[in-house]
Amino acid sequence: MTTAYLETAAGRRIAYHRHEGKGPGIVFLGGFMSDMEGTKAVALQDWARGQGRGFLRFDYSGHGQSSGAFSDGCIGDWAQDAQAVITQLTEGAQILVGSSMGGWISAILTREIPDKIAGIVGIASAPDFTEDSMWADFTPEQRAELAEKGQILLPSDYDDPYTITHRLITDGRENLVLRAPLPMPFPVRFLQGTADADVDVDVAMRLLHHAEGDDIRLTLVKGADHRFSTPDCLRLIEEAVQDVIARAAP
Repeated sequence: MTTAYLETAAGRRIAYHRHEGKGPGIVFLGGFMSDMEGTKAVALQDWARGQGRGFLRFDYSGHGQSSGAFSDGCIGDWAQDAQAVITQLTEGAQILVGSSMGGWISAILTREIPDKIAGIVGIASAPDFTEDSMWADFTPEQRAELAEKGQILLPSDYDDPYTITHRLITDGRENLVLRAPLPMPFPVRFLQGTADADVDVDVAMRLLHHAEGDDIRLTLVKGADHRFSTPDCLRLIEEAVQDVIARAAP
């Protein structure tokens, strides 16, 4: 597919792929330092096309083919990017499929654009990870370095080291979703692997108990890791999306 671009009001150039189809459409929100060419995003688009359903995937600023440097971004910026593409590029309410950080951003969007959300599928959702995982695990030396230099480097199992900035941490505190009511008045399906080394099952349980709604379920997959990209896991994602679609308000 040819990559298209959206210029946002904030001056960021967001790369995206989209195809038209019946609603509610599906929007895939990727994870921290990931891009829209990942296995889950592409597989879900292929599935949606086969269903004749609208689909949108995109890169946050500083990710993939979008403008900007990763180290300049933060959760609030990426939530703004997601809000811009959803409000400007889709019609009607959408099913948000958020992977890892995308699960956090999906939760933020329930406060910002509730009328645009028909349901949510969270895959290894990582709400509030800048505070509860990063900051909480920093050593005193790392905290001091962050304050002095404005950034630190953290090792990654996926690619280059993560550049963690002081702005990322402080902005994350402005966007926490597990410290205040989190209404989700639509079908929600959370998927979580028990062998996830990045997001513990306890996080999934905390999110399940914290979210407010009448149709929220969590599926644990024994042995699945954070990528959640095996054929069986991809099939579970499709089934979860189909379930949400079937239960979403017309």
